[in-house]
Amino acid sequence: MKRKLDPFTVEIIRNGLIAAAEEMFYSLARTSHSPVIYEVLDYACGLTDRKARLIAQANGLPGFLGTLTFAVQDVLNKFTEKNLFEGDVVVTNTPYGGGGSHLSDVVLVAPIFYKDALVGFSVNKAHWTEIGGKDPGSWTTNSTEIFQEGLHFPCVKLFDRGKEIDSLVDMIDANSRLPDQTIGDMRAQAASLQVASNRVKSLCEKYGVKSVLEAMESIIAWGLSMTKHHIKKLPHGTFEAEQFMDNYGFSEKSPKVRAKITITENELIVDFTGSDKALNGPVNTTYPMLSSACRTMIRAITDPHVEANEGCFMPLKVIVPKGTVFSAEYPSPTATYWEAAGYAQDVAWRALAPVIRDKLTAGHFLSVCATIVGGVRDETGETWLLVEPQAGGWGAGTNKDGESGLVCSIDGETYIMPVEIQETRYPIVVDQFSLNTAPGGAGRRRGGFGLIRDYRIVNSNAFATIIFGRNQHPPWGVDGGLDGTTNFVNIISSDGRSSKTARLTVHPLGRGDIVRFVTAVGGGYGNPLEREPSLVRDDVISDYVSIQQARDTYGVVIDPDTMEVDHSKTQELRRKLSKTVA
Repeated sequence: MKRKLDPFTVEIIRNGLIAAAEEMFYSLARTSHSPVIYEVLDYACGLTDRKARLIAQANGLPGFLGTLTFAVQDVLNKFTEKNLFEGDVVVTNTPYGGGGSHLSDVVLVAPIFYKDALVGFSVNKAHWTEIGGKDPGSWTTNSTEIFQEGLHFPCVKLFDRGKEIDSLVDMIDANSRLPDQTIGDMRAQAASLQVASNRVKSLCEKYGVKSVLEAMESIIAWGLSMTKHHIKKLPHGTFEAEQFMDNYGFSEKSPKVRAKITITENELIVDFTGSDKALNGPVNTTYPMLSSACRTMIRAITDPHVEANEGCFMPLKVIVPKGTVFSAEYPSPTATYWEAAGYAQDVAWRALAPVIRDKLTAGHFLSVCATIVGGVRDETGETWLLVEPQAGGWGAGTNKDGESGLVCSIDGETYIMPVEIQETRYPIVVDQFSLNTAPGGAGRRRGGFGLIRDYRIVNSNAFATIIFGRNQHPPWGVDGGLDGTTNFVNIISSDGRSSKTARLTVHPLGRGDIVRFVTAVGGGYGNPLEREPSLVRDDVISDYVSIQQARDTYGVVIDPDTMEVDHSKTQELRRKLSKTVA
């Protein structure tokens, strides 16, 4: 009779695999060359079993994590087990398959062997600052086909049995505007894969390869059982929502997006049928990233504290017709894929927020609000590129105000770059870094605040490539909560002229020009007239809300001299405002 592995050993191996993924994560941060990796943490790391099923991950960028298994599956499909060897590293970035997002997000996959037996794969995905293409920084906001967006790796070997393939590295070197950074990041990724592989081999040495493989099966089964347990506790039925994406200047009207979510005893089906066709620009997403966006949602409504593995996502089914904004196909551009991916998650979130109140918030600022500010240094003639996301306001929850100054849900664990790094490494000065407290997002619980950042150019010339989604359609409120504000950018010339926009492509800037990033206030939750007067007073004292806003929006009367609430006048005003609203 076959002896079943005891649960204590399974748990030890499980934690050993998680530790291996996390060590891969920290190794990549320590050895990478680009600030977008070691400061922003624009990457993700994980381990799969030999069938390409997720076993363990580090808490990196959520949008990336959900695509890792697609990359490993592509490697298995192309090479099969018999054509993979110890020391191999495969590279891919194809958006329609294993890459899952855009060409700048490059995936490396390494098979893990123990005594000639394939145990699994180590895999990571990181944003390369420069991979060629028509615009500096490779990411662009106006491409019309993928050929404009940089080097395309269709699942090819980068290392063959431990030897770097020089011809491929030479090609990368010749096509990057920052080859030292790009190749440095590539080698950091490869080295971190080896770190994880060594840790998995150590587990095989200590517990035996059969025990490790059996533990992997138990880990997946545990993830499945935990997710099913939580799905059973969710409201069952079909829930729908529709809204509009920004058009980003690519069409006359905003595309409509729809989500129908069916929750049963054992599964969650997300159907995007009815969403409009893809736009003629790089803001569409592909199926792997759509699937990843839905994975983040199922984690939010079940138990995000359960360590993620393939079993956690087996109850999830994603349906989408071909050719929509959520299912772009070759050779559609995908440079700005996160916009559609964010809206996919958002419309599904909106469908469920009214019924899963304890877990889901009102709408947030949604967009990565991606920016590239770059140029050629006056002193050295070298290219410089500041690549980063921006943070903004999240929606309120049923029992809490929204979070302020966080990156969007697709970005998850990424950071915004510290001012000290920006001013040290790049010819800019950060003149302002403050909360955006513009009126919006009021509710019994108010939306979180966005940010305002001013970058002043101190170089003779520079440029900016920017896209700020949710510029036309603000974050939505729930249960009577008010909508938030929108994201936008101001370009302020050195002579004082100002222009407001949401999308730029290699826009020229001169010395003294200012780029001002303004991110949105999140949506509110519940009737603003039900907010505790003491909380409104606190917001007034903190300069989050003006005395006039307190009166007009929240119905709270505050004495400007004492900053105390006049409770009798507040009660009377709220009665009047309630009748007006009714």
